[in-house]
Amino acid sequence: MSGPATQTPGGLGAGLVAAIDAFSEKTGRVICWLALAEVLVVLLIVLLRYLFSIGHIGLQESVMYLNSALFAFGAAYTLKARGHVRVDFFHNRLGPKWRALVDMLGAALFLGVTCVFIIWASWDYVALSWSSLESSPESSGLPFVYLLKTLIPVLAGLLLVQGVAEFLRSLAQFRQC
Repeated sequence: MSGPATQTPGGLGAGLVAAIDAFSEKTGRVICWLALAEVLVVLLIVLLRYLFSIGHIGLQESVMYLNSALFAFGAAYTLKARGHVRVDFFHNRLGPKWRALVDMLGAALFLGVTCVFIIWASWDYVALSWSSLESSPESSGLPFVYLLKTLIPVLAGLLLVQGVAEFLRSLAQFRQC
């Protein structure tokens, strides 16, 4: 079946879409290993706590860091693979040209605007965290809260870049119809 997810634009757009897709694909394939790391860390936390009565705040906080990185770096890959949640109450009933138009509008008006807003809204929050090299409020916690907060604009930036590829792919589909 041919649709916006499978069409690639011609000319300069084709190279840009291919480069963005390749980056998202490679990032997604590498970052998925964080899920295994997260499971292993949780297993270690449970074993230490229930077998040896040992608790470690830094280890517990690392689960949050791993989960955040997995989500932030994996979101663009998920969008590229069309694994995101989508409300298709009318999309599948549309013809290819209208589907492409809906996808272009969604990429530009919803995804693009939302990502730009998230970057803008989080910028000072992240900058303030970096200015003090913010660390965990727990004495034995991780000293990298500023890195954790940096994942907010990183997530939005990666989604925005993949959104450009999705827009260009939908534009190519729209032009072919």
